[in-house]
Amino acid sequence: MTAAARTLDDRAVRLFIALAAFFCANAVLAEFIGVKIFALEDTLGIAPLNWNLFGQTGSLSFTAGTLLWPLVFVLTDTINEFFGRRGVQFISWLAVALIGYGFVFAYAAIHLVPAGWWVDAAQAQGVPDYQAAFAAVFGQGLWTIGGSLVAFLVGQLIDVAVFHRIRLATGEKHVWLRATGSTAVSQLVDSFVVIWIAFVLGPQQWPTSLFMAVSSVNYVYKMLCAIALIPLLYLMRRGITAYLGQARARQLREEAAA
Repeated sequence: MTAAARTLDDRAVRLFIALAAFFCANAVLAEFIGVKIFALEDTLGIAPLNWNLFGQTGSLSFTAGTLLWPLVFVLTDTINEFFGRRGVQFISWLAVALIGYGFVFAYAAIHLVPAGWWVDAAQAQGVPDYQAAFAAVFGQGLWTIGGSLVAFLVGQLIDVAVFHRIRLATGEKHVWLRATGSTAVSQLVDSFVVIWIAFVLGPQQWPTSLFMAVSSVNYVYKMLCAIALIPLLYLMRRGITAYLGQARARQLREEAAA
């Protein structure tokens, strides 16, 4: 058996590849669908709660990317637990590169000259100009892209730093504390930075009240999801330990904590 084959037979290597692939897929997808802002009550089919936050009233508004970010948090903490700071930093930079790569080709696709029949192809579905709709959805603008990339990377680097500080203080105890604690700090930055760069500094020029309202709601949502997903974090930890074996899993955790 070759050295390459032996490497791929290592369960820890295969685990890291699988976690990294799923992490990057979720991160890229969250960036692309995050351009949509949806109303929670209307989506659930209930009457608006008429909330009042920073002078903004109406339905609770979220970016569609919030559907996926809780899974990204769980994956970040799981990789942090077994592969440490270097593992999270590697997948974070890889995800940023893939997000940038995706936006480059999205812009390239926008500037391809559309077939004449295709532009009108979705009129029956209420889309008079398919090219304009495609450009509006995938051409999010440099401010949105820049805000997303900066917020994602800064948030991830803060997450890994806080995670390891809590881990040094608690050892192998309180997995939930380092997971939620790191998420609480990193997403406070992420939730506000991305919207500030994309929608306040950008061409839309959101007022401060709207920026604070949407950012706060998104942050609270992420934290509630992070708390709700604590059982999933423990379940993944148990599943990984069963997959790797007690000795190998303990070795990885000890090396990750070093």
